[in-house]
Formats: sequence, structure tokens, C-alpha cells
Amino acid sequence: MKDAAILSNCPDRAVRRQWVQRILDHDGHGDDPGGIEAWAQLALATGLAREELEDLRHVAPGMRFAVDAYVNFARRAPWQEAACSALTELFAPKIHKERLANWPQHYPWIESNGLQYFRNRVLQARRDVEQALEVTLTYFVTPAQQQRALDILQFKLDVLWAMNDAMALKYAAELTA
Repeated sequence: MKDAAILSNCPDRAVRRQWVQRILDHDGHGDDPGGIEAWAQLALATGLAREELEDLRHVAPGMRFAVDAYVNFARRAPWQEAACSALTELFAPKIHKERLANWPQHYPWIESNGLQYFRNRVLQARRDVEQALEVTLTYFVTPAQQQRALDILQFKLDVLWAMNDAMALKYAAELTA
């Protein structure tokens, strides 16, 4: 939904032709079921039932609020600003590689096919960051615009921290109950 919002605000056909790949990566196309299904397979590999995923019963209110804030930002902001926010994925390929290296040791019950989401995202995130960086470097050229880019990245980091805090609060409370 976030990437569709960016596309809907972008008048540049060349950018849209590149950016649409993100939707295909997540929603799937052809024989590829996409990243959302790969994420679901990870959840299933941890022992969750598909019904639990689809009815969203485990989504903390703070998580939902943070995600909605980000999607709404992408809907309302100029497309270049929404694209800039994707730069928080700059270190995602390294993080995904570390997960692939460490998760089997720490979570041996997760079957290898459950980690496909991270395998896919190593290359996809690298490409996604390159696209976002190209838009950012082209659009944010004045000092004021560059400060705006930093403000956008701070907003996105705040969204990510809010998501982390919501999960920590929900699951720490459940562990101590």
C-alpha cells in the first residue's frame, strides 16, 4: 500500500516503471508468490497458524498505529519525500545476511524454507535502496531540502522505534504475566 501510494503521486513514468517492482516483489507475480507470502511462511515456520496471521490478532495497537502513520505519510507527502523514507533500508542487506547466518543457531526449530523472505530481501533491499538514493540525490539538492530529507529519515526511524516499542511492550508483558 505504501509503494502504491508513492506510485499514485509520481508523475514520472520512468520512476514508476522502476518503483512498481516493489509491489511485484511483495504481492508476487507469475510463479513468485511474493514477499508477503514469504513472510507468512516464516510465521508459519515459527508455529503460528495462518488464521492467526490473517485475522491480525497478534498485532499490537501501537504497531498498527505506526504502520498506518507511515502509509498515510506516503499517501500525503510528495512522492520524492516518500521515496526518501525508504533509505532506512540502507543497512537491510547486511542485517538480512546476519539473520540468515544466525537464526538457524538461535531458532533451530524454524525450517530453512521459512527464511526465504530474508534470502529474497538481500538482493531486493539493495536494489530498493539504490532507487531511493537516486531519487533522494536528484531531488534534495539545496541545504533546506537536504535538511528535509534528514527530517524524513528521522520520522521513519521514529516509526520503526514505535513499532519496536509496541512489540517489546506487548511481548514483554506477556512473558511476565
